[in-house]
Amino acid sequence: MYAIEAQNVTKIIRGRTILNNVSLCAEQGEAVGIAGRNGSGKSMFFKAVCGLILPTSGSVSVFGTVVGKNGKFAPDTGMLIEAPGFLPNYSGYKNLRFLANIRRKIGKEEILNVLKTVGLDPESRKHVGKYSLGMRQRLGIAQAIMEDPEILILDEPMNGLDNAGVQDIRALLLELKAQGKTILLASHNHEDIAALCDTVHEMDGGVLL
Repeated sequence: MYAIEAQNVTKIIRGRTILNNVSLCAEQGEAVGIAGRNGSGKSMFFKAVCGLILPTSGSVSVFGTVVGKNGKFAPDTGMLIEAPGFLPNYSGYKNLRFLANIRRKIGKEEILNVLKTVGLDPESRKHVGKYSLGMRQRLGIAQAIMEDPEILILDEPMNGLDNAGVQDIRALLLELKAQGKTILLASHNHEDIAALCDTVHEMDGGVLL
């Protein structure tokens, strides 16, 4: 059984084909990269994999569960898609605590540890609304990994990071990959994909090449 299996996924919105017959499989523990320009369909495909949208035709299964239908989200999956949405008047810790309270899988210690892991000060009371773009991106990655999911769906995870931040997050993702996590990574930066991924695809105009 594949960790991720997308079969002939097509998404049409208001007569426009955003995804065109996309098929992709990822083995458990494999890192798969999708390169492509902005607007190529990468984010829409990732939303389909997470179960956030229902394809017009085709299907996506995660660990054998068909996602999207009947409101089913991808099981055991952490995701970062587009700009992460956080409550601006609360600290990074409080934002993660609110999210953690939904499933109650982790507590204070794990949240503090994950903030440290992504390079943020776990004791900081600074409101997220005052974070730099890079700090918000680090917090988004913390949110994706904090419950130790088996699959990570990461859409442009290096956005807004300076060179040191890119190196930090690359090292973190390589460590997670070494732990056997399945990673689906989208980037317009071929260097990121080459450094992290076992298999690389190109997406253009909603078609996976």
